[in-house]
Amino acid sequence: MFCLKTEPFSDTQIIKGVTFPGDLNFRALLVTGPPGSGKSTLIRNLGGWSEEGYVDLSMNKWWTAQSLSLRPREIHLGFPFKDVKEALAVFEPQWLEAVPPLQLDFDRICIPSVKRHFWNVDWHKRYAFEVILPQAETLLEWRLKRAKSGSHYVDKNIVLTQIEQQLHIYRVAAQYLLEQGLYVYVREDNQNQPLRILI
Repeated sequence: MFCLKTEPFSDTQIIKGVTFPGDLNFRALLVTGPPGSGKSTLIRNLGGWSEEGYVDLSMNKWWTAQSLSLRPREIHLGFPFKDVKEALAVFEPQWLEAVPPLQLDFDRICIPSVKRHFWNVDWHKRYAFEVILPQAETLLEWRLKRAKSGSHYVDKNIVLTQIEQQLHIYRVAAQYLLEQGLYVYVREDNQNQPLRILI
């Protein structure tokens, strides 16, 4: 499995009791990560937009989607995979049931252009992606506990290998988006320090 190289931010700020990178614009914040990682809890603690959003990264100009106009908010990501026409979230049956596991299709991930003129929107600075990536064993424990309440259908029949694969997709995607010039950082859970991705 792919592992991110990270380090703590040297400059941080506290917003509503949570540590963030020092240069983060709070109103740019989009919190994402695999199911059960703590996205909703963090957004509630911040007093952000609690309704879940969805972003299909293969959609042309996804960065202009109405669902991203209210921030900070939680979003689920739809990823393009090789040999699959439609983008999929990592909790959709087609992704979960694929054998062997589906591979990201980087060529179909749309990235906004770099700002070239004064009057253009700087989409690279419009959003800050926080990707919550707990340890797989920890996330399994959280989701098994949540499964007992029956509140989230995505927790049904959850196993460690599925969680490891979901985390893998988000790790790889986080590094790729950062390499393309977007603002991306990670956190191991919604209480831990933010971590800079090293590339």
